[in-house]
Formats: sequence, structure tokens, C-alpha cells
Amino acid sequence: MSKVKTSFFCQNCGTQYAKWQGQCNACKEWNTIAEEIIQKQEKVAWKSEPTSTSKAPRPLKINEIDSAQEIRMDTTDGELNRVLGGGIVPGSLTLLGGEPGIGKSTLLLQISLKLPYKTLYVSGEESQKQIKMRAERITPNSDNCYILTETKTQNIFKQIEAIQPEIVIIDSIQTLHTDYIESTAGSISQIRETTAELIKFAKETNIPVILIGHITKDGNIAGPKILEHMVDTVLQFEGDRNHVYRILRSLKNRFGSTAELGIYEMLGSGLREVSNPSEILISHKDEEMSGTAIATTMEGMRPLMIEIQSLVSTAVYGTPQRSTTGYNAKRLNMILAVLEKRAGFRLGAKDVFLNVTGGISVDDPAIDLAVVAAILSSNEDIPITKGFCFAGEVGLSGEIRPVNRVDQRIQEAEKLGFNTIFVSKYNKIALKNTGIKIELVAKIEDVASFLFG
Repeated sequence: MSKVKTSFFCQNCGTQYAKWQGQCNACKEWNTIAEEIIQKQEKVAWKSEPTSTSKAPRPLKINEIDSAQEIRMDTTDGELNRVLGGGIVPGSLTLLGGEPGIGKSTLLLQISLKLPYKTLYVSGEESQKQIKMRAERITPNSDNCYILTETKTQNIFKQIEAIQPEIVIIDSIQTLHTDYIESTAGSISQIRETTAELIKFAKETNIPVILIGHITKDGNIAGPKILEHMVDTVLQFEGDRNHVYRILRSLKNRFGSTAELGIYEMLGSGLREVSNPSEILISHKDEEMSGTAIATTMEGMRPLMIEIQSLVSTAVYGTPQRSTTGYNAKRLNMILAVLEKRAGFRLGAKDVFLNVTGGISVDDPAIDLAVVAAILSSNEDIPITKGFCFAGEVGLSGEIRPVNRVDQRIQEAEKLGFNTIFVSKYNKIALKNTGIKIELVAKIEDVASFLFG
């Protein structure tokens, strides 16, 4: 059996070194040199049983390939099913990333306790007693979930052969290590090799594997970028730890759309699915307040109603402040310039603060009109009539531009009880006999005169 041979390579330019050093001599980058495997032992970590009937694959014409849809495994979680595209695909590898304490382990443990399939939950970060304590808060009884505390892949595969699970969950990939590479767990070489072993296992046995991944301070999944290329699906679990709501996004999905979104609420008993996020993103108050406007936005195929809050006040210091939470600060500056130049509102000497409630970030340009309405409402100190909402993009000449999927936005607003929605007059609306009044506007001045007379 041959020994393992490793060398050191710069992850930026690929220069090879005999030993580790801090700076690459070729590209002058720091901390880019990592250990890589050149030759590993002939024995592999996961080896499928040879069969006499196995044949080498042959090329097929594209019209000869069976196009029947892959049967998916139901996770019993509606939000996760939506983000995955209908459920877990057998033999797939899914990577779930997120900040520490955001709820990654809670989400997967919660799902593994409710799954009707035999599940092996492998943890390299917590003991079995710690996991049991958390499981009792979520679901006291489960006959299908097995808990294993192990970090060596060879031992994990032995237990998989003994238990024969239908789904494997690894928490987390950064804690695993294999005997075939002499480096610490969490290093680039270990992450890549252990992931490759899990991919070989998943594809040969048709058992899906879900990995939890740590993220760096920049928000990227820790380890080599190739890790995200190797897996089939990359999910991002995000949210503000000071808020109770969590958002599950798909960054990569070989089996479905990456446009879907899942929303959860963090409770003491685990994560609760939020089937109607619009209700939680809009604050319920008895009295009308200035500086608040409701926008209709789209997250993938899902329409949401969100609340935009604005505060406009006279600048105390020389330079006015421009501060945003959940909205692009440069876009706010652009809208303020349009209001100043095109609509004649003097906001250059005033502080402007903008907030998207609920702790979410929105990139949809269709909320521009609601931002304008909230800023003007705070500036005039006149509240916007209850029941009004907005869907429109603001152009540099002050015109209200049409937005996509306007029919879905109107239907969502009507479903939640709004009586008037402001949209661009250039939108083509196919809806007929709606119960909500549709106000068609062309310029910012039209909106301002309608709202504030």
C-alpha cells in the first residue's frame, strides 16, 4: 500500500512548494498556501460492492434519455421543500451554510426528528447528550433518528453500513477528517477529500447527504470555493440574530430554481414555518404614523408585503446623514437626488433614515415608489392613508417605471385587505374586476399630489 504524498500549493496562482510558508513568492499573496494531496493510499474510504452485472456507461442520444422526473423525498417541511424544488433528491449532496447560532443545526435536527425515513445525524461539534437535550425541546419522540458523535469518515461509513440509513446529515463538514491526508480537520485538503468521499458514497448508494458548513466573516462558506461546485445544492440560512425571523435561500440548485425563499420564526421549541410572511413583516398599530409606507415585493415566485419606515429631520451637523437598513444606500441617494431635481423637494439639508422592517434585505427596485412615499410622508409629517400600498420603480427623470409580475403583486395586496395600490401607468395589467382600486401614476408628482394634496 503506497504512502500518502502531499505538497503545498498556492491557492491563488498554483505555485508548488515543498513546505508551508506565509507568502507566495510568485504572486506575493499572503496566507494562500495550503497542503494538497498528490498521491493517496490505494484503499478508498467508501467502496461499493462489485457486481458481475455492472457495465460501463455508453453514450445515448438525447432523445433516448428517460425524461421522467426524479422522485423526491418529502422533508415534511413546506418551506424547505419549496426552496429545494419539491423535496430531497435521492443521491444528492446538499450544503447548508449560515452564521454561528442562526439555527442550522436546529433546522436539520428538527427535520430529522420528523422525517418518516431512517435518518443518521452525525455531529462532530456536540455530544449525544447535548443533542438529546435540544431534541426534547423540539420533538420528544422519534424512532427513525439515530445520533452519532464522530469526526473520522472511515468510522462514519462503518456505522452507515451497520444502520443502513435512508438520509445522512453531517454537522459539520469542517469537523470531519480522513486518514488519507495528514492535516488538521477544517483544512482545505481535508474539506475537499471528505466531501469527495461523501459524494462517492451518495452517488453509489443513492442515499442523500446534507452537510452543514461554517461561513467566514465575509459571509462566504468556509473552505475552498470548489466545495460549492462539488455539491448539488447550496442553501444559505440567514437573518439578524436580534430578530426572530430566519430566511432560507438557495444559492445553487441542480434540481430546481434558485429563486425560491423560505421563512422561519425562531421559537423556544424550534423553528416554525411562516406560511404567510406578509403578515409578520407589516406592523400592526392602531394609530397612523407618518413616514410609513407598504411595498409589494417579489422574492423568487413569492409575493411579499413589506413595511418601509422613513425618518426625515433637519440636519444638526453640517453634512446630512443618509442611513439605511435592509435597503441599498446608493439607491437611496439616487432617489433623494431625483426628488430634489425633478420633483422640487428640498431634502439636501435634511437627515434621511430608512428601514425595512422585519430584519430582511430587499433588492427589488419595485419598492422605490414606497420609499419615495415614506420619505415624503415623513418630510410633510402627514401619514399615508391606511390601506394604500405601492409597486413601482423610480427612474432618473422622475418617471414611475413598470415592474414585473404586477398581477401577482396586486393579488397579494388584495388578499391582505389593502384597498388601493399605486402602480405605473405603463404596466400591462391583465386582471379584471379586482376588489382593489388600481391607481395608475406616471411621475413622482402624481403620487405626491394624490397623497398629500
